[in-house]
Amino acid sequence: MYYPSFNGFPFFSNFFAHYLTTYLYGMLRDDIICALSTPQGVGALAIIRVSGANSKDLLSPYFHSKRANKSGFTSHVAYFGDYSIAGEHIDEVLITYFEDGKSFTGEESFEISSHGSPYIIGRIMESLLQAGARLADPGEYTMRAFMNGKMDLAQAEAVADLIHAENKTMHDVALRQLKGGLSNEITLFREDLVHFASMIELELDFSEEDVEFASRDQLLKMLHNLLQKVSTLIDSFKYGNAIKKGIATAILGAPNAGKSTLLNALLGEDRAIVSAIAGTTRDTVEDTFNFGGLTYRLIDTAGIRDTEDYVEQIGI
Repeated sequence: MYYPSFNGFPFFSNFFAHYLTTYLYGMLRDDIICALSTPQGVGALAIIRVSGANSKDLLSPYFHSKRANKSGFTSHVAYFGDYSIAGEHIDEVLITYFEDGKSFTGEESFEISSHGSPYIIGRIMESLLQAGARLADPGEYTMRAFMNGKMDLAQAEAVADLIHAENKTMHDVALRQLKGGLSNEITLFREDLVHFASMIELELDFSEEDVEFASRDQLLKMLHNLLQKVSTLIDSFKYGNAIKKGIATAILGAPNAGKSTLLNALLGEDRAIVSAIAGTTRDTVEDTFNFGGLTYRLIDTAGIRDTEDYVEQIGI
């Protein structure tokens, strides 16, 4: 079983250390933030996310929809209408509204779906900033979701892992963590640890009484189970890094054994130079290769042999 770890510390990273500091500094600013959620550039559609208290008030000067104007906004409902700025028609958009406590961030939020023109995106973003919103910091939506109790820290970390998943294994692990798999394991581990500590305290408190709450064998068994769980967490660190960064796989052999040819064949492209001259590969050549739901970091190396060539010796 894989338990993610970041920078040597389970389920924590510089990413959230930075934003936890930001929170303590600003006590989670209650201003309104906005950001483009889809990739930069030209596309069929673009999505702009806005979150913060009373964020829907920003829409009133720009968004015109008969349905929204008539009955107001209802959570988890999409509204079609025109987006105009100072009388200039910008685009026909679809706005999905989420009321306070029922959004990803736990705040009042809405998403603007427009056509993916850089001009349209720029004009809409400009209008939101002029109306009082500010650009969200990287990861701030997830940070707000964490601080508002919509997810725990392990689930918050899983959001980034899911976004950056490059193979099935990374995807499955991140999705399991996002759904609370890791959090549940930690909760159970904590319960076992508290139970063990309470039994030890009882034995110490009533050591002079003729009362036995747990035998020595039972306590040793509980301790052994706890140590096994801790060992699983520690041992999984390297495995987690391999999943995230790719399993390092060195291609070794004698000169002209076909190492570079194998690398090129696996990658489906001429990544390494191939020739009949022994010692063609001097520096390592690396690239990633996905197979069976895993990412492998292939490393083509210099052929192993005795040589008088100083540069080739360095490569070997």
